[in-house]
Amino acid sequence: MEWTSEWIWRSQRVRKNDFSYFRKEFNGNGNWDSARLYVSGHHYVQVYLNGEKLGGYGTPAPTDPWKKKFFTEYEVSNQLVVGTNCITADAHYLGGEGQNVVNGLPGFRLELHLSSINGKTMVIKSDTSWDTLVEMPHRIGAPYQQNRRISAIEDYDARVWDETWRYANGNHSMKTAKAKKAKISRDDWPMVLQTIPEGTIEEEIALTKLDLHGGMEEQGEFPQVFDVGRIVSGWPKLKLKGIEGMTLRLRYSENLDAGGRVDHNVTNEKSEHYYDQYTMRGDKVETWQPNFSYKAFRYVEVTGYPISIESANELTVCLAHTAIEYAGSFRCSDEHLNELYDACIRTQKNNTLGQTVDCPHREQAQYIADTDLQAETLLYNFNALSILEKTLSDFADSQLPDGTFPFNAPSTYEHPDFNIQIPEWDLHYATLLWKLYAASGDLSLLKTYYKPLCRMVDYFISKLDQATGLVPLDKGWHISDWPYPSVEHEGDFLAVQQIKLLQAIRIAGNIADLLGEREEHKKYVEQAQTLNENMYKHLFHSERGAFRDSTNSNNTHQGVTAIALYADALREEDRERAIAYVAEKQWECRTVLSLPLLQMLFENNREKEAFALLDRREYPGWGYMIEQGAKTMWEGWEDIESHSHAWNGYPARLLQQYVVGIHADAPGFKKAVIRPFFPDTLSFAEATVWTVQGHLFARWEKSNDGTIRFKTTIPAGIDARLEVRLQGRDILMKLESGELDFVL
Repeated sequence: MEWTSEWIWRSQRVRKNDFSYFRKEFNGNGNWDSARLYVSGHHYVQVYLNGEKLGGYGTPAPTDPWKKKFFTEYEVSNQLVVGTNCITADAHYLGGEGQNVVNGLPGFRLELHLSSINGKTMVIKSDTSWDTLVEMPHRIGAPYQQNRRISAIEDYDARVWDETWRYANGNHSMKTAKAKKAKISRDDWPMVLQTIPEGTIEEEIALTKLDLHGGMEEQGEFPQVFDVGRIVSGWPKLKLKGIEGMTLRLRYSENLDAGGRVDHNVTNEKSEHYYDQYTMRGDKVETWQPNFSYKAFRYVEVTGYPISIESANELTVCLAHTAIEYAGSFRCSDEHLNELYDACIRTQKNNTLGQTVDCPHREQAQYIADTDLQAETLLYNFNALSILEKTLSDFADSQLPDGTFPFNAPSTYEHPDFNIQIPEWDLHYATLLWKLYAASGDLSLLKTYYKPLCRMVDYFISKLDQATGLVPLDKGWHISDWPYPSVEHEGDFLAVQQIKLLQAIRIAGNIADLLGEREEHKKYVEQAQTLNENMYKHLFHSERGAFRDSTNSNNTHQGVTAIALYADALREEDRERAIAYVAEKQWECRTVLSLPLLQMLFENNREKEAFALLDRREYPGWGYMIEQGAKTMWEGWEDIESHSHAWNGYPARLLQQYVVGIHADAPGFKKAVIRPFFPDTLSFAEATVWTVQGHLFARWEKSNDGTIRFKTTIPAGIDARLEVRLQGRDILMKLESGELDFVL
């Protein structure tokens, strides 16, 4: 689409946490067969046609607008009326040089294209003829929730608002002025149709009111505290009797303080500003919810409202996330593992509003490594290709001239508070791209992101030390494992960084081969081989049969050799001894290295050891979280930071892939193999996984006579087989498409 409309705002001043309300009436007479409305804003916009809200939440999804600015599209012919129609829009400019947004400039842009089969057309455009509100219900310049300046307090005064503003000929009472051209020129920002779904409200959750021993009038604030029952991402919704001029404050947290009040924090960071507030108009019943930000919390505290909130529908919480299709499932005979799977899925949903983020409260930031780890569960359970590709696209847009990446994107990387890099995180760009190709079979993804991948890989190759042939410590913050890792970083060369670089070079070589880039394929194959040889020379501990953590360390961390094995970085003659070393060592990996640890064990005939870690109930591990009553996954094993961290949600995928046994055997799931593992503690396990070919289901169930009953549903586009070792027999069986039910 060729945009011709203007970017507009209510003034040309640029102010942080600014709002602008727009309105345009037009005569829609005519039989319009098509009415396509296109809208964008920076940072967020909600648009209404004749009082009806269009689309979802978190729109448009965040990007660097100088590289691309998302817009959304709606077919609205059924919402037009004969006679005068009215478009209104509420727009929010965040500003403030936050950690995970690009300031850009405040602006709103819209076009409505009307057409009929007889050739009649009409276009409504944003321009300076639109009305804007002089005084708005949203307060301008409200404080940010914390130093990261992620979102601001929504401070809304309903006394200012007149609902007739949304309707044609409404004779609203509010003072208006004409819109001004924004400081954005028509062609400054490349306009790109948003392909990821908008945010949606999955459900409204009823809350449990908690008893406050101090009484309703404690400190004159009338505090009332409510429990959602688990950490959710979204916002509260009020439906209360109005008291004119009464201001209600809604404070959020994962936890309560010693007095039973909602703590003043955002996870492990103190914050006085993690709240929203609403001033009542005095109506018989008033309904309100924050519309331009989302929070993550378990507890909500209402202060300032002197009437006891008792009815379930007076205060609810809207659970919101990007509307990606959820198609996965896992169930087995152990309810503990079922709860673990459910916690992973809840956490994943909490972390996808507009993009994949590391946590939905403290940061709401998109990191390559976090998305790479989340891709495990996302790709087996959701139609998540578009939201995962967004990470690749945003980092390609933010790539620095030398080929490296900021530590998150989109971001205000230039700001000194956020001028951070994590070299090991850059290397996850390769593994994330390869996972998306494996899931989709889409060569166009490789064509689009191959060059950014090469620029990143070539940077690290250019830094290889001449004496050792290894990549040294470089700019930024180095992380081999996280959080609270025990991998030693002594010396100038870290083993995990070399292994991840090896993976990235090999992936670049594989992609070059698929794209027909023969010289580059040859170059990367040779560079990978040389790097692997140098890793052996300088980092391999031959007596232990394991890799040392770093060049000046004598420590051989379990996770370092585990990821080396998973990355196929060991010589064949060393593999079995290294596998035994890793499998028999006490579990010392954290979140980042536990994924390759378990993958390596499951894929190297150490299923019992791998399953024991998944099934473990004591500290450390995922099961420990579940035993403590967690309904979402923590950032790490410790109960001290974020309690809704999706990068720790990959056990859901491991249960589906390795216990039920559903494996992709070709890109795009064109081939699949069902290779189950039968733990002694389980009598059955079943799972559904999302694939581009359709939903694939498998179930196994043990019988008393030692046989196994299988059920499968194989989509028509998948060539599937079953591989089972049962009672000393190796069974290979082709699985026809459709539903199957048989006994072995």
